Parts: sequence; structure tokens; C-alpha cells
Amino acid sequence: MGEISQEAVERYLEDNPRFAKEYFHKKLQKAALGEASGPSGERGAASASLPGLPPEEEAALCLELLQAVREEASSAELGAHRALQTLAQLLSADRCSLFLCRARNGTPEAASRLLNVTPTSKFEDNLVLPDREVVFPLDIGIVGWVAHTKKALNVPDVKKNSHFSDFMDKQTGYVTRNLLATPIVMGKEVLAVVMAVNKVNAPAFSQQDEKVFSKYLTFVSIILKLHHTNYLYSVESRRSQILMWSANKVFEELTDVERQFHKALYTVRTYLNCERYSIGLLDMAKEKEFYDEWPVKLGEAEPYKGPKTPDGREIIFYKVIDYILHGKEEIKVIPTPPADHWTLISGLPTYVAENGFICNMLNAPADEYFTFQKGPVDDTGWVIKNVLSLPIVNKKEDIVGVATFYNRKDGKPFDEYDEHITETLTQFLGWSLLNTDTYEKMNKLENRKDIAREMLMNQTKATPDEIKSILNFKEKLNIDIIEDCEEKQLVTILKEELPDPKAVGLYDFCFSDFPITEHTLIKCGLRLFFEINVVEKFKVPVEVLTRWMYTVRKGYRAVTYHNWRHGFNVGQTMFTLLMTGRLKKYYTDLEAFAMLAAAFCHDIDHRGTNNLYQMKSTSPLAKLHGSSILERHHLEYSKTLLQDESLNIFQNLNKRQFETVIHLFEVAIIATDLALYFKKRTMFQKIVDACEKMETEEEAIKYITVDPTKKEIIMAMMMTACDLSAITKPWEVQSQAALLVANEFWEQGDLERTVLQQQPIPMMDRNKKDELPKLQVGFIDFVCTFVYKEFSRFHKEVTPMLNGLQNNRMEWKSLADEYEAKMRVTEEDVKKQEEENMIEKGFTDLGRLKEALHVKQSWPAE
Repeated sequence: MGEISQEAVERYLEDNPRFAKEYFHKKLQKAALGEASGPSGERGAASASLPGLPPEEEAALCLELLQAVREEASSAELGAHRALQTLAQLLSADRCSLFLCRARNGTPEAASRLLNVTPTSKFEDNLVLPDREVVFPLDIGIVGWVAHTKKALNVPDVKKNSHFSDFMDKQTGYVTRNLLATPIVMGKEVLAVVMAVNKVNAPAFSQQDEKVFSKYLTFVSIILKLHHTNYLYSVESRRSQILMWSANKVFEELTDVERQFHKALYTVRTYLNCERYSIGLLDMAKEKEFYDEWPVKLGEAEPYKGPKTPDGREIIFYKVIDYILHGKEEIKVIPTPPADHWTLISGLPTYVAENGFICNMLNAPADEYFTFQKGPVDDTGWVIKNVLSLPIVNKKEDIVGVATFYNRKDGKPFDEYDEHITETLTQFLGWSLLNTDTYEKMNKLENRKDIAREMLMNQTKATPDEIKSILNFKEKLNIDIIEDCEEKQLVTILKEELPDPKAVGLYDFCFSDFPITEHTLIKCGLRLFFEINVVEKFKVPVEVLTRWMYTVRKGYRAVTYHNWRHGFNVGQTMFTLLMTGRLKKYYTDLEAFAMLAAAFCHDIDHRGTNNLYQMKSTSPLAKLHGSSILERHHLEYSKTLLQDESLNIFQNLNKRQFETVIHLFEVAIIATDLALYFKKRTMFQKIVDACEKMETEEEAIKYITVDPTKKEIIMAMMMTACDLSAITKPWEVQSQAALLVANEFWEQGDLERTVLQQQPIPMMDRNKKDELPKLQVGFIDFVCTFVYKEFSRFHKEVTPMLNGLQNNRMEWKSLADEYEAKMRVTEEDVKKQEEENMIEKGFTDLGRLKEALHVKQSWPAE
């Protein structure tokens, strides 16, 4: 062939541009990779080039491996297989292997993934399936040692290496003479160990082989790190999804543990990466009922000798929930599962419940300790392969159940990341039991409250005989059952039984309950409701009204002052303010109805001690109510009565009217707390000032009635005026009432001294009872005068209360002055006696001094 000229080559390239482009692209790429391998002068040492392999061909080999990495991006094993094939050829190794590193049950291990890779072997033949893999703890074999030390190891003769294990050789019949092993490390974590076995054309791998091995393992490292990073991302994504959806579902269902677990576990099923999982719920009873122990104590039954939970409970799974995710999704609930049920027969759930361990098992049916079912567990043909079982622990660290997950979807064993995810889930489920426990406790408290209310009603509610003592229908109508009576007949009978309001002074501010029996006061209270014309208007059944009035009377305790008599007096004063004081014009009939009823109830179930004592003694009432302790209790008691239909005097109101009544009850009863009095009196004074400037009564009525807040403020001050009304009664009544109040205070002072070990304030101190007049004057000046002075200014019809107050102040001031005068005389007498004692003592001392001087003068001179 003749010599080809440059012109011919150029002409050919011009005529074939595609060939020229491909040719130069290939040549330039090889040259670029050759340059990238290292400087031309140092390439042999720095880049570990293969002997006899031109840089261009080595660069092409690298390009081919990079291409393989890109093409096999979806499979770490396939990309690593291509790289190991190349390594086996470059190193003249008989074969290469890849062992993946992982951890199970907190123990790191290495598992075979690619075995016996040669330049010509097939991927399918070299890939080790999960159920056939060989697992090495890190303290066994050279693979384990390399993973443990994270350092490469060249072993010229395996027989001389103490770390070598011939387990694989015995299994396969292969003879290992020498090997080269290197770890693939990502941060502080060992991902895998790659091994080249038996140098073909030499007795051992050389240092040059080590450099080539290290260099070309970079491609394997890139593949494994990329896939591990993606896997970690998947793990964290699954974990966050599981926690988010678990939290969402856990707080949707608080009524039942089973429903709570089921909702959460079913929602996160797609993120658990398993074919099936089951939840075994444990019986939480720590002690048997006494009658269940009788057969054992009598020797008729064997005592329980089986395993127990760490807190001493017998391990009894009362329910198993089986979630099937392979094929058609299905959920099976097995109540009281038998011991030979496939989820329990292995003994693994019982073992986990007994010890509280996390158990991660690969090839579970082959395990000798646990007896897993080796064949299909049901008609679907599904078999158990790998198992991960964890305890579900609540906040008290009691094991409440066991969660068991079967067969990872990709066929691989569960690893440490699966353990972390499932442990996070079970911990969250266990802690979430606090919600259901709290809900259950609240339900029990609610049930106890209902029972207590029922017991209270049984003891407090007026009996049929007590109702007959007021509403005597049997004698009047000759009817045995009250339900057989017509309402009009009952109204007529009741009105006949009730006292004349004017005869007993129910319209008078000076009314006294002392001459009237407590039973008659009940009748007087019923009369007041008829006087304000609310019984017929709001269709109040008289039987219900009578029962309510009698029950309110029974609700007051037999304490010294805050008893039923005080409760009635406050109700009577409210009636008098409305009718005699003409304050009714600001309120509707419904509001007047509610105000009168609230006044009767305002101190119901009073204990004879004040709010401060409740706080000092840390009583249950103080723990329940933060402020206005007793007032809130009186309110709740009153509302409790109305919850009983047979006591609900407002039962024929519509919903809106009833809500209005309850609101007025709240305002009226809470307003009797004197701690709130000083906050509201300035607001009341401004209303009085505004009304005083108005020319007509209609203008004042409109000014108040159009604003519900003004009406509430006036009503609150009316409750205070009613509550303190004993201070305005005629002196013969007020003095007796004051002694009753004082005695109740002194009784509280005795409790403070004996029970609380505290010194009571003077008002509560029995030892300072002589100071009562002075204390009464101070109470009138500081608290009472403003109330009745402003009401007298607001409505002149209320002036009798102010006059009574001022008259009583004069009486108390006179007694206080007498006491002060006596105290001054006593003090002067004491002072005079002290002075006389001092003078007498002075004369005595002077006589002794003179006697001493006389004796001294009588001594003879020395």
C-alpha cells in the first residue's frame, strides 16, 4: 500500500465530517482523562497505572466504569458488580466479593451480597439473596476485622493470619490462599467491605495491586455512597411521615386504646416497608379479682407459672390486630387469641413482653429458639421470612403491647434504620396512651360526679312526704298520687297553704325571721314567687316549685349564721328591693324570677368558713375554684339542682330564656363575693350620678334598660345590699344577727388556731370578743354605708335601709364608746397601781440602803 499523503487525509476527513467528529472526540476524551490521572512525570506512582496499560486505554477503562455507574444508578449491586468484574481483571484476582455492613439488635455485622465475581461471571449467579446470605459479626473473620478497624488489609497467606475464618471455604469447598480487603467508609460509618481473593499469576497481591485496588474501588464507593444517601433520605422521609400521621390520628381518637392504635397504625402502613404486621395488646391488670384466686388457694387450679412483664403482670394477650399489606389489604382482629395462633406460637411476642427487648431476626423460621411457622400461615400462601418485634411502652414504662413486623418489601432483612423507625412509632404510640389514660380518668371523674350528684339528690331532694307537708293534695282532693291532680287544683291548694305576705311583713325592709319557723319560711319563699306573678306566666309546675324550694332549704347546712334563715332573708330582701324599693321597673319578669331564685340559693351548702380559710386549708373547693371559691360552689350547686328535671323551675322556658337565667344566676351569686364589691361600686356610683341628673323617671328607666351591663351592675349591688341587709334591721334584730355572725367567725378562728396552727385576726379571735362593737362600727363605715347611701340616693324608697343602718351604727358606737371608757378606766387603774408599786418599792429600797449604811458605821476601826 502506498504512503497516504496529508492532503488525502484532510480530503477524507472533509468528505466524512461525522467520522472526523467521533474520532477526535474519542481521542481528545482519552487524552483528557489521561491528563486527569496525574502529571505525566508522576503518573506511575501517583495514579497507580497498570503496568503495560497505556494511559489512553486506562482512561477509557475509567470512562467505561463511569458509564456503568450512570447506567446502573437504580441498582447499587449491579453497578458494584460491573466494577468488581473490572477489578478482578485488573488485579488478576481469581474472584472478588462484596460484603455489606449493617447493624441489627444493636450489634454491627457484615453480610455477603456479591460472591465469586469474575470478569466473565453473571450478575444473577453472583448476587446473594437475603435468605441465603452469610452473616459475620465484626469479631469473626477478616471481613469483620476490616470493618471493625476501617483499614485495608493485604494478607499474603491466610493461614498465618489469626483473623481468618475458613467458614466460607468449608461451606463452598473453595480454598482461600491470599486476599486483599478494603472498607468503603462514609463519614464514620462503614458501608461495605470489598475483597479480592487469590492472586492468579503471583503468590500474593503486591503493593502495586493495593494501589490499583484502592484507586478503582472509588467507583464502587461512589455507587454505594449514592445509594446509601438516597436510602437515608427515604428513611428520614418515612420517619417524618409516620410521626406526622401518627400524631394526626392519635389525637383524633382518645376514647379507646385499640381504636387509637388502629387509626395510627393503619394510616402509616405505607411507610412501614413491610408485608405484614401485628399488634398484640396486653392485659394491664396487675392483680386478679379475689374470686379468681379462690380456685388456686383451694388447690383446684394450678397457680400461674408462665412469664411475666417487668412490672410483674401475667403475659396475657387479650387481643391481636393483624394488618395484611401483601396482595389485597385486609385487617383481622382476633379477640382472646389462642396460644397457638400464628402471631403468638413462635413465643417471640411473649419474649419481647417479658424482657422489653427489640428483636430483629433474619430467616426467622430457621431459628432454633423460637418456633416460627415454617410453611404458609394462611390461605394466601404467605410465609414468614424476616421479623422485627418491639415492645410498646407507656410513660410509666409499663409494656402495654407488642408490635411485630414481618418481611421487608424489598426482601432484605430489617436493619438498624427499620428498628429506629419502628421504635419511634411504638414509643410515640406508648406515650400517646397518656391521652387515653387522661380521658379515661376524666370519664371516671365525670361518672363519679354523676354518682355523687345522684347521692346528693337522694339525700337533699325533698321527699314526697315533705312535699305533702306544704302541698297537702291528699286531704284537700282525696287523691293519693300527685300526678293525678290537675295543675289548677294544685295551685289553688298551695295558695291556701301560703301565709299572707303583709301579715308576716314580707314587703317590709324591717322583716325579721326570728318569730317564724324554718318550715314556714319555705312557704313564705313560695309566696314571693306568686307575688311577682311568675308562676303562672312561666308555667312553673307548683309541685316542682315546692320541691325546689324545700330542696334549697335542705341544701343549707346547719351552721351558725350562713344557714337557711340567712338564705331566706337575702331572698326576702331581694323581693323587697324589687317591689317596695321599686327597682323591678328596670327588669323583665324573667329577670326578676331569676334574681329572686338566685338570692335564695346564693349561700347554699355554705360551710361556716370564708374563702380565705378555704385557701389556707387547701380544701378541695379551693383546688377546684381559683377565685370566689365559695360563691362558685354555691353557683354550681344551684345549677346542679336545675339539671334535675323534677327540680327545674325553669323547665318550660325556651333555650334562649334558660341561658339568660343561668347567666343571671352567675352574675348574682358571684357578686356576693365582697372582694368584688370594691371593684363594682364606682361603676354603680356613676350610674346613680347619671340618673340623678335626669328630669323624668322614664328617661332614667330607658338609660338603664337599654344597656344590659348597667342592669347587671345594679343587680350585683342589689345582691350585696341583700347579703348585708342584717346590718339594716331594727336594733333588736340586728344585735342578735350580729352575735350569730360573730359566733361563726369565732368558730372559724378556733379552727385556725387548732387545725391550721395560726393566730386568727381580731375579728375571728374569740379572746377579743369585747371588741365586737368597735369592729361593727368599722365594718359599717368601711363597707356598708356606701351601699345603702347610694341606693337611697338612687331610689328614695330604699331609705329605710339607710336609716336602719345609721341607727345601728349609733348603737354600736355607744357600746364601743362604753367599752373604750371602761378600757381607759382600767388602763388608768393599772397605771396607778404600777406607780404605787414603784413608790412602795422605792421606799423599801431606801430603807434597806439606810440599814446598810448604819451597819457600816458600827464597824470598829482597824
